[in-house]
Amino acid sequence: MRAPAAFPIFCALALLGQLAACGPRSTEEGRLIVFNAGSLARPLKAALDAFAAREGVIVEQESAGSLESARKLTELGKIPDLIALADAEVFPRYLMPAQVDSVVRFARNRMVVAFTGRSAHAEEITTANWPDILSRPDVDVGRSDPELDPNGYRTLMVWQLAERSRAEPGLVARLAARAPPRNVRSKEADLVGLLQAGEFDYIWSYESMAKATGLRWVLLGDSVDLSNAALADHYAQAEVSVRGATEGSQIIFRGEPIIYAFAVPLAAPHRALGLRFAEFLLSPEGRAILEREGLETLDPPEDTP
Repeated sequence: MRAPAAFPIFCALALLGQLAACGPRSTEEGRLIVFNAGSLARPLKAALDAFAAREGVIVEQESAGSLESARKLTELGKIPDLIALADAEVFPRYLMPAQVDSVVRFARNRMVVAFTGRSAHAEEITTANWPDILSRPDVDVGRSDPELDPNGYRTLMVWQLAERSRAEPGLVARLAARAPPRNVRSKEADLVGLLQAGEFDYIWSYESMAKATGLRWVLLGDSVDLSNAALADHYAQAEVSVRGATEGSQIIFRGEPIIYAFAVPLAAPHRALGLRFAEFLLSPEGRAILEREGLETLDPPEDTP
């Protein structure tokens, strides 16, 4: 892992096991506060449970869409000890440099369409025909809110890339018709239960979430699923505008390979404890837990100033 020029927060992460360089433990550290993206709720809970048992600390975990999680810091003044998001780009767009000055990119993912055996046309859908299946009038598709959740704006990017890659004008509109505003939820994780209950036939999801929850899923193809680093320039042709960090502002996110990242905020109330948990996430034990819960971790992770 490369060390950035200025390394005040993650001084321990470049050399695992040397966390003491960040300073002594506080005697008040008995609680670890973590904000995370909804799609990270399960893997981080498993990691937090293992860490809490080892450290003897109390854990507070808050899951929300990544943009909603970031706005807890910028708009509500709520500061966690570690924040982990489903899009590494949210950090420079919303939280740097005022809230964090370094992030660790630690996992990757891909967009998929998840479904169950009860979903309409479940036995027909394939990588080749998913746009046709998801455009049929008897199909209901759930998606997350692009104003709150990267999965939401990535869904819109997938639609744009599919229309372009397949040379099918009007495909975006057809896909949107089967996933109208009434089918939108605040974060991708909220859609899983509705799919399992039969409220939706399909949901726009991440591969890790589909794996962890035992859902079926269809691969969309590298040209649209935001998983292939070699196709970064192609993905960048898709873009979505969402509400920015300040009232009335807008931020444009462009398509790029999906990368998850975490950071310890500058004002973390239990900073040293947050750093120890960050160290744990990057340890062989921590990475094994994340992988077991469906995440594909980066080897090595990347520190970004």
